[in-house]
Amino acid sequence: MGDGRTNAERGRNARAQLLGAARELIGELGWNGVSTRILAERAGVRSGLVHYHFESLQALLRQAAVEEMRRMLDGTMALLATAPDPTAGVEAMLSELDRYTGVDPASLLFTEAYLAATRDAGLREQMRELVRDFRGSLATSLARSGHPAPDAAATVVMAVFDGFLLHKGIDPELSAARIAPLLRQLTEPPPKGEHP
Repeated sequence: MGDGRTNAERGRNARAQLLGAARELIGELGWNGVSTRILAERAGVRSGLVHYHFESLQALLRQAAVEEMRRMLDGTMALLATAPDPTAGVEAMLSELDRYTGVDPASLLFTEAYLAATRDAGLREQMRELVRDFRGSLATSLARSGHPAPDAAATVVMAVFDGFLLHKGIDPELSAARIAPLLRQLTEPPPKGEHP
């Protein structure tokens, strides 16, 4: 007798449970605090399934973090894509960051992943690809609007976003409204006929 699911369905379900538990635990315990036993308990699966479905615990943590980061960045980039211009898109993205406290699970996952990437070349490369894609999309949008230095502006905007999120964990009083005017100046192209 069984529950009616195929082995493949049970395997996909176990993988999804492990990845979901990993996303939660990375923020709660820190990257190095997640063990196979704790992860399996949280996922509600046998600990042997961690190594059955993933090359290693680190590979599982890496995949969980990168998938969540990609999902969040894709959502953020959708704000840019639907905005009337890049400046409005950057302001929308910044306002979206206001919903993160710096100590919420998503913020902590990002922070832990950045720290872990300093010691994990595989994670660092995957995150570098995500960052490059995000920065490239922003730079392309800025270039289309006539911005004189789209690559540099995109790099600074991303650094502001990352720093803003890190600082919110220390000072929850920070708000997007305080830095939006500066980002507006950074992302607006010069008026037609003017050179920077």
